[in-house]
Amino acid sequence: MMRKGALLLLALTLYHVSWEVGAELSVKMVGDTEVYKADFAEIRCQYNFSENASMVMVQWFVNDPRGKRIRIAYSDLITRSKDENTNYTKRIHVAGDSGEEILTIVNVELSDEREFFCQVDGLAAGIEEGRFHLKVFDPPEHPVIEAVHTGVSVTNDSPSKIATCETSKGFPQPNITWYRNHSLLSHKNGQVNIITLVSKDSTGLFTVQSELQYKVTKEDKDSHFFCEVSYYVPGAVRTVESKRVNVSVHYPTTKVEMWRESPQGLVKEGDTVEIRCRGDGNPPSPITFSREQHPDEELEADNDLLVLKEVTRGDSSKYLCRSLDLDSLDYEDVVGNLQLTVHYLDPAVVVPKDSEVMQKGENLTATCNALSSLETKTVWSKNGVEIRKGNVLHLQDATFDTAGHYHCEVTVPSLPGLHTRGSVHIIVQGAPQLRDVKKEVSMSEKVGKWVNLTCEARGYPRPFVTWSIFGSPDWREVVRKETEDSVQTVMTLKVSRDTVATCNATNKIGGETKIYTISSIPIIGTTLRNTAVDNSGVIIVVIVLSILLLALLGSILYFLYKKGKLPCGRSGKQEITKEKTNKDDIVMEMKADKTENSVLLKGVNGDNKPPGDQ
Repeated sequence: MMRKGALLLLALTLYHVSWEVGAELSVKMVGDTEVYKADFAEIRCQYNFSENASMVMVQWFVNDPRGKRIRIAYSDLITRSKDENTNYTKRIHVAGDSGEEILTIVNVELSDEREFFCQVDGLAAGIEEGRFHLKVFDPPEHPVIEAVHTGVSVTNDSPSKIATCETSKGFPQPNITWYRNHSLLSHKNGQVNIITLVSKDSTGLFTVQSELQYKVTKEDKDSHFFCEVSYYVPGAVRTVESKRVNVSVHYPTTKVEMWRESPQGLVKEGDTVEIRCRGDGNPPSPITFSREQHPDEELEADNDLLVLKEVTRGDSSKYLCRSLDLDSLDYEDVVGNLQLTVHYLDPAVVVPKDSEVMQKGENLTATCNALSSLETKTVWSKNGVEIRKGNVLHLQDATFDTAGHYHCEVTVPSLPGLHTRGSVHIIVQGAPQLRDVKKEVSMSEKVGKWVNLTCEARGYPRPFVTWSIFGSPDWREVVRKETEDSVQTVMTLKVSRDTVATCNATNKIGGETKIYTISSIPIIGTTLRNTAVDNSGVIIVVIVLSILLLALLGSILYFLYKKGKLPCGRSGKQEITKEKTNKDDIVMEMKADKTENSVLLKGVNGDNKPPGDQ
């Protein structure tokens, strides 16, 4: 049996060889050579026979990690099948038609980066194989950079660790490069070291860690470092940068700067002065303050700030600040200095001091001086009014108006906060002098009128002022004002007759008098006339009313008589006659009254004067 099979196989082989001699077969593979992980890949196997093949078989192979070839799929143009129990059984699909077979891989994995083989067997028509290399890509995560938290000293002999950079989960292996202020850093002995560590996880993804070691200088205090990750993608190379980091560079102090923070401008006594001292080293080194006169006596300060409260001229000095830097190679002190000048203005000294007594007509020179570290300006004033510039005040031919308080103010134009004041009290001694020029005043006033008389005198010692009144007895003093060298008095007087009022002002030096002569004007009887006029008017009204009443009474009697209401006997007539008689009497009385009243009326009209006026 086996012999028959061997013969058959030999026959087929001879048949195949006989056909292969004149037949040609070409295989070409095309498709997606580069794909992203988890994407899909399509590989095309295109073949061509120079002569028609009665039968074609296409088989797909891969090599395992040990190099052994494993078939994953096959077809005979009628049926297409996937081999079982391979890594591709569930992830591939085979399709195609005459002349082309298509292998599709879904959910591409990193392990799919390998060669795929397509073997085309046309039996007698020939057999040929093509190969296709598939590349798989998985971009890494964004780089994470971390700078050192401690400072980096410029005095270190070898490069110091600056930062680390890490990128993970990338395929193929990404690459990390370092930059300083956009300048590429590469390995340089004694200056730059770059240490790279690459690892791969169980899924085949790479993690790359890189450490930058760099020998810093003082200029690197403002430098920024970052890392750049470059990685492959289908058809390109991409890069991504990390964030920028800055490291604290430690360097020794080479110089210190010293300045006055407050106050601005010139310093005067009483100010609070703040002096700041700062070195150029990092971290800042300890600062100590002292004076040039006593360099070993350390002044109390708050770190790099020296506060001098309520300074005086004694605080004027050159101040020193020292920086002791332990990072310095030679541990030498770095010293700065600042000159502080405290300006002053002493209290004003006025000569004569306090007060000075002058005689009328005398001359006096007063001075006002104040010692100052700056140029001063002096102004004299009296009663708030400026009277002279300069420190010398001349008073000539003194009068009582010369007396008073004189103030001098000394200021420093370049430092408005400095000023001082002084004063002198000038007293002018002399006999009393009345304020009014007129020593005798004459006036005429009506009897009964109140008159105010004023008398004001100046002198030193203060005069004693009195009133002497001859004439009207009714008077009194209503106002008296006294100052150091003057008296003002106001007296009110009721005029009743001709009066002489004398104001006497005296002191131990002399005296002066002022006389008021008042002529009284009698009151003419205006009041009596007015009274007479008023009374005569009342009498006239009474008379008119009486006449009207009598006329009314007569009319009533006459009416009664005509109506017969009154009796006509003798007795009645007699009564009437008596009544008439009474009427006549009344008429005569009225005439008498009229005469009297007419006299009053004439007095009112001016023809006759009232008895009191005759």
